[in-house]
Amino acid sequence: MSWLRVSLPASEQELVLNERKSNSSACVGRRMLVLWSLHCGLTREQAAKIAGVGIANVGRDVSLYRRAGLNGLLSTGTHYKPISELADYADVVRESLEQTPVRTIAEARQRLLDLSGLDRGLTQVREFLMSIGVEWQRVRRCQCAAAEMPVQR
Repeated sequence: MSWLRVSLPASEQELVLNERKSNSSACVGRRMLVLWSLHCGLTREQAAKIAGVGIANVGRDVSLYRRAGLNGLLSTGTHYKPISELADYADVVRESLEQTPVRTIAEARQRLLDLSGLDRGLTQVREFLMSIGVEWQRVRRCQCAAAEMPVQR
């Protein structure tokens, strides 16, 4: 990537300084600090040290500024977060588990398959159940001394 100097027009300089101090988003404040440092003539390495980020972050900030301008840097962006298909069945699953609890995740997986028709892995089932508020209680075998146990013959 070629190194291009960042020089802010006078109209943007005041906006960058104000946003650097007053914006509620830490990400936007950091981006403005990086941009201001580069505008003042510092290298990307120096700007990265001042902002406390890696040089790759500085490169991404500069690229975003060149592509979308200050509006691109001011937006915190919307990150894609997929919604599980199981979310539609949360109430049905919770009700079913309250009526007849399961002992293992494998049983819960089978119950989910029966109720929704969606087959998921054990880890996904565990995370889904935790997300809908299902709590697990670990039950272990009691350790008893051999002398205390009655012998059956």
